[in-house]
Amino acid sequence: MTAFRYRALDNAGKETSGVLEADTGRAARGMLRERGLFPIDVASVSHSASSTVRRRRLRDSDLTLLTRQWATLLASGLTVEQALAALIEQSETEGQRQLLAGVRSEILSGYSLRAALDRFPQAFPMIYRASVAAGEKSGELAKVMNQLADYLERRSGLRQKTLQALLYPAIVAAVAMLVVIGLMTYVVPQVVTVFQQSKQALPWLTRALILLSDLLRNWGWLMVLVAAGGALAAHFALRSQAVRRQWHVRLLHLPLIGRHLKSLDATRFAATLSILAGSGVALLSALDAGRQVLTMLPLQDAVSAATDKVREGQSLARALGATREFPPLLVHMIANGEATGRLGEMLDRAARLQQQEVENRTATLTALLEPLLLLAMGGMVLIIVLAVMQPIIEINTLLR
Repeated sequence: MTAFRYRALDNAGKETSGVLEADTGRAARGMLRERGLFPIDVASVSHSASSTVRRRRLRDSDLTLLTRQWATLLASGLTVEQALAALIEQSETEGQRQLLAGVRSEILSGYSLRAALDRFPQAFPMIYRASVAAGEKSGELAKVMNQLADYLERRSGLRQKTLQALLYPAIVAAVAMLVVIGLMTYVVPQVVTVFQQSKQALPWLTRALILLSDLLRNWGWLMVLVAAGGALAAHFALRSQAVRRQWHVRLLHLPLIGRHLKSLDATRFAATLSILAGSGVALLSALDAGRQVLTMLPLQDAVSAATDKVREGQSLARALGATREFPPLLVHMIANGEATGRLGEMLDRAARLQQQEVENRTATLTALLEPLLLLAMGGMVLIIVLAVMQPIIEINTLLR
């Protein structure tokens, strides 16, 4: 049977859409008429997958939940086809139903699950498809899917904790910026008008504040446009591999940020290798998949160089250690895993340790950033107050 995506009208003339399964398009139209619907458009999901469905993405939370449910159904003894049918029925969104129906149609056409997922690369990342292929070969697909769900949950949790930690400093910075702009464009001009009318010599701090206030009021819109244009130009420039590589090199050499970014990538890399190596994927294939989850180009280059050395017969720990791009803890854990034959287990432990380090460092940086932002905001307000108060103090001194 094949999955068909349809649009139809009911007896009241209201349009409805969905997915159903039938042997042919004609049979699908007959099923719709039996339901009291008048078909407008009926198309095979595998055919329509070449455009919209194949480009469809899944949110991290949706993919994690889907993987966990899929693993549970497989562990209960259902076949892949039966599990997909159950997932299609309980999917809450039309897009997810179409996506799963497309995967099921490919399987019913004779493709393996890995080959079916390869038709939807936007929804299922490389590590996902490689792990599924390993699970199919080893006959432990339910176990591998559970490992994938754990990995996706940890990755989503790390991203959520990082965003939550940065949310408060971002709000403080935005509020501080709005307060300073409001003072400079509304409050300061009204106050300094009194001093300008008195024709007294103003202190240099007050003159500088007046100049900056005039600049913001008269040319603020241009400054915003220049900033937006600069951000847009940087966005297009970073599409170039050479420019992005230079930018990543500079980021990795920054005192605190560089180590943090390196730890984030090391966590992704170790978690990916852990799943793939534990599922029986060949080390070279696992390294290639691990390289694709890295975001920093210098680290991708380091993995490529290490892969070449592993292909020549060198151990993974020694090859990664020679690049000097990965944390020593990860390299030592890999060496231990290679020596004891428990590489997947040691990689998983290394990934968890790296994630804990990233979370601790994020909390520390956030704890330092919050008071620094408050001090910066207070300092800017203090400068504005001093610039306004200095002429008043001088006037009082002259009157005495």
